[in-house]
Amino acid sequence: MPIFAAIDIGSNSCRLKIAKVVAHRLKTLHEDREVTRLGASVFESGLVSPEAMDATLRALKRFQRAVQAHGVDQIRVVATAAMRDARNGSAFQAWVKAETGWNMEIISGLEEGRLIHRGVMTTEPGTGGRVVLVDVGGGSCEITLSEHRRIKETVSVPLGAVRLTEEFLPVDPAPAEGLARMRQFITRELRRVQRKIQPDNVSLVIATSGTAAALAEAIAASGKLARVRLKPAGKLVGKPVPARVAARSRAEAMSGIVPAHEVRKLASKIAKMALPVREAVPGIGPRRAEIIVAGAFVYAELLECFGLAGFRYSGLGLRDGILTQMLAEQDARATAHQEFEHERWESVLATARRYGVDPKQAEPVRAHAVQLFNSLKALHKLPPEYENWLVAAAVLRDTGKFINHQGHHRHTQYIISSSEMYGYTPLQRTVISAIARYQGKSRPQPGDRALRNIPPEEHKNVHRAVVLLRLAVALNQDRASDVLRVAAKVYPKRVYLELQPGRTGAELELWSLRKEADYFREVFGREFFATLA
Repeated sequence: MPIFAAIDIGSNSCRLKIAKVVAHRLKTLHEDREVTRLGASVFESGLVSPEAMDATLRALKRFQRAVQAHGVDQIRVVATAAMRDARNGSAFQAWVKAETGWNMEIISGLEEGRLIHRGVMTTEPGTGGRVVLVDVGGGSCEITLSEHRRIKETVSVPLGAVRLTEEFLPVDPAPAEGLARMRQFITRELRRVQRKIQPDNVSLVIATSGTAAALAEAIAASGKLARVRLKPAGKLVGKPVPARVAARSRAEAMSGIVPAHEVRKLASKIAKMALPVREAVPGIGPRRAEIIVAGAFVYAELLECFGLAGFRYSGLGLRDGILTQMLAEQDARATAHQEFEHERWESVLATARRYGVDPKQAEPVRAHAVQLFNSLKALHKLPPEYENWLVAAAVLRDTGKFINHQGHHRHTQYIISSSEMYGYTPLQRTVISAIARYQGKSRPQPGDRALRNIPPEEHKNVHRAVVLLRLAVALNQDRASDVLRVAAKVYPKRVYLELQPGRTGAELELWSLRKEADYFREVFGREFFATLA
């Protein structure tokens, strides 16, 4: 059974989780965490300090030993808000690569929110209704509205606990003026969120990350945790947990709802404390105490702003989402696979509609691209994932017309590579954009902007995918005609495409296909013929 590892390089801490696939599900083998404060210097100066880099690298090397000890088959390393903001992020990426051999991927705030959602929805109970997910990290806060375990909207705002502490609370205890300015800033950002997310009829609020854990445990220790559920009307129903319950194990005590008014009370209380006093608060501890005030106020303001009665803490998060996606990509029989593919396809369709492309009009090209991919496998020998990328390029190839019909293929390349499409890494979006880019007169050339961020060893595959899409486009020149039937025949020195004429014939398609013969021969080394059946 394959073993996966996920590493989350956050603005406050680095986390590792290793899991084994057992019966198409993930079984956790090992977890580790190290507070490195990677974002502290970034939010102050725009640069990751050498000290923060060194601390993070030490943690990654420890993680590497665990990865090797568990015989991990596949690993994904992602970085979040601090690396998104750091001007020297690429230098740190290169250092990580040199020291560990790992490719550190910097993901967007929206992709972070999507992965957190996927990680939580996989195993967290009671998430089948309308749910709000909140993750207050070190550099950003991701807020997601989910319905029936599907994302309705995700927003990422700069409300991370480390970021806010560095900007507004540089001294301890927190100055009244700094607290007031921080609350104004939080309120302003949350108003932006409200324009996109309307948490009406929410059945549950789930909070993830270390700040939520600290708040939940601190309130549980005081005996104020409510073992209840949130009704859609936003009312808290139930009674506080007795003090003796709060003394039970952390996992049991933190299974209830953290009431909004208790979060506000705790935030106001710890804001007046000096650091040594905060460190002694049960559930907070020495490292979390430095940034807990800012994090607590984010949760207090958010719950009140949205009219939410409280939250339930979940220990799941970004790393769980990464592992779930790795499982989905590798195991077609896993439940996560179907959910992942649906989510990814919906994102492609949404991007197409956003730029004025009707997916129904793109459907014949998509269908022929899939047919050619499957019937010419022995010829193109592309990795399986290229089928999905080819399909995405087929649907999105005309998005550039939204900007300008003239030179629209160049605009298409920019739109796809820059768009937020759930489930696709920046490199995958770049490959898709390159496939869609070369559907006009131009051909891929070394040094082209579209290929610049694609590894050289992948250029050959891009060329082959470009040819397949060009053939699919050529098969659909006359949009008024019915879809043509086509059969491919592959021989050692030549390839034939036999067309079954539609009601309006196939002359235009034959002419378009024959124009691709030279490029086909250049890429595949075989003669290409298009004929009528």
